[in-house]
Amino acid sequence: MHTSPSALTQVDPYFSAWNARDADGVVAAFAEGGTYTDPAVTGPPLSGAAIAEHVGALFTAFPDLSLEMLSTQLLNGDASDCTVVVRWLMRGTNTGPLREWSASGRSVALRGADFISVASGKITSVDSYFDRQTMAEQLGFQVIVQPDEEGPWQLGYAYRTTAGSRKAAGAIGLTWIDVRSEEEARHVEALGDDVAAELRKVPGFISLVGAGIGSRLFTVTAWESADGVRETMRNIPHASAMKHFFTQDFAAAVGTGVWNAHHLNPVWVRCTACAKLADQAEAGGICSCGQSLPEPPEYL
Repeated sequence: MHTSPSALTQVDPYFSAWNARDADGVVAAFAEGGTYTDPAVTGPPLSGAAIAEHVGALFTAFPDLSLEMLSTQLLNGDASDCTVVVRWLMRGTNTGPLREWSASGRSVALRGADFISVASGKITSVDSYFDRQTMAEQLGFQVIVQPDEEGPWQLGYAYRTTAGSRKAAGAIGLTWIDVRSEEEARHVEALGDDVAAELRKVPGFISLVGAGIGSRLFTVTAWESADGVRETMRNIPHASAMKHFFTQDFAAAVGTGVWNAHHLNPVWVRCTACAKLADQAEAGGICSCGQSLPEPPEYL
């Protein structure tokens, strides 16, 4: 069942403001104290300026965002006091930052539905629903569903950056930080982005692997020797990050250390012809079967 024309006029200004990409206009469609929530809102429903901030962030991420109303249905009440369900199709291209992520440049076509409560001609609440996994996949994000723990294992996520060096690691650096909130975790990751950008310029840097497991964030760095680690200590982003940890009320605990290599085995590669493992350097790049061996991958 579709809404009557008079009922539709109560929600039309709301969608018109979305399509005009007018965050203040979206807020103006709400009654005083009206609330908004959707699957991306992690806390309680938003109200007032918080709605404008949330909607404005979407307009920054998708400057061409549009909402097509596919159907409308009056669930109960009359034109001035009712609940209206609107099925919609959102389109847009992600050319601006989305939360902590850089623009992907990809386009989305995402279906969803809004349950809109109206009283005395004003919107009192909007409960918006859409599939976050579909949106993430359209933007090119990995979507991994896993438990926090399984048997003896705690599970999390990992990421890597590299300088492209294939040299063996003569030293390993480890930093771990226990954070107390999602906000602190995002702050640590932002500091880590600045540090990682500078690390790739430091002589002797090989690679960095970061991970997050529960409330603990890890950074493991591989170096040709400990000399590069000492150079990093003078790196401005790294020094600023450490000063932040030790002079501010930030994070619950921090641990750091550097380990020199005790023993290094060669990197073995598998021959594509006979499937034999070989030390590419020792073999001079040629397998005993006569086939050229592949280049060894980066060490870490």
